[in-house]
Amino acid sequence: MNDVAAGTKKLSLLVPMYNESSVIPIFFETVFNVLENIAYDVEFVCVNDGSRDNTLELLKEYSAKDSRIKIVSFSRNFGKEPAMTAALDFATGDALIPIDADLQDPPELIHEMIAKWEEGYDVVYAKRSSRETDGVLKRNTARWFYSLFNRMSDTDIPANVGDYRLMDRKVVDVIRQLPEKDRFMKGLFCWPGFKDTTVEFKRPLRAEGETKFNMWKLWNFAISGIASFSTMPIRVGIYLGLLISAASFIYALFIVSKTILFGVDVPGYASIMVVVLFLGGIQMFFLGLMGEYIGRIYKEVKNRPLYVVAETVNFDA
Repeated sequence: MNDVAAGTKKLSLLVPMYNESSVIPIFFETVFNVLENIAYDVEFVCVNDGSRDNTLELLKEYSAKDSRIKIVSFSRNFGKEPAMTAALDFATGDALIPIDADLQDPPELIHEMIAKWEEGYDVVYAKRSSRETDGVLKRNTARWFYSLFNRMSDTDIPANVGDYRLMDRKVVDVIRQLPEKDRFMKGLFCWPGFKDTTVEFKRPLRAEGETKFNMWKLWNFAISGIASFSTMPIRVGIYLGLLISAASFIYALFIVSKTILFGVDVPGYASIMVVVLFLGGIQMFFLGLMGEYIGRIYKEVKNRPLYVVAETVNFDA
């Protein structure tokens, strides 16, 4: 990348990494080529999320050759959301772009996002035009999740948009003020609002390596997102309880009337068991749901830091 004059705006690329040693050379080669003649100062804020391979060593090799590559290395693996939070905390750019190292977020889109930013948009979403690279199950569950989340939450998140987006500094400053410990970054990115637009792209396959997210992790991620931005699941318990109570009252009136008119029937074991098991299942479900919210309160009360930094490279004192 060419040097730019002092005083120009700065672009920060936020790159969380966990065991990404196989893709690091391809990532930097691709991004350097894309941003070779960009009219902005550029910094890479690479967060090593406790990688067990030689990700950190490779990052240090690249940062020694180019001071714009900055490293935040965690003491252990804290997860992608804390890693993204750390990148936001350490980045100094006027515009910030979270991007995956696996190149499924095509760097070529950066120029288009910057153009929208220069038009006056504060947030530029990168939206997948299709999910052909995903399996049928993942495509359907993703569609259901976005639909359910936006129905239950006051904060809408655009469908088929990941972390890849451009955010103006004023948007990031608001996000950094959000203190919650259980973080759903897709929701936090959208919570501040501001003027936004969308650019579309076709998501390619990973350049190297394998995804760190399996279906179980994605399921827990979805639950975390809904619980972080909506109390509707607990409120459903109230409505369901009222509905069952009303149905029970009507059924009781029916039984009393039938007994008065036709006498006492022989009690039905099967029907009693069905009702008991149904009500027991409903109670256990909502006890678990309440436990999910109480667990979040517990995390907030402990107030532990989101991450621990073991070392940094190429940051000013």
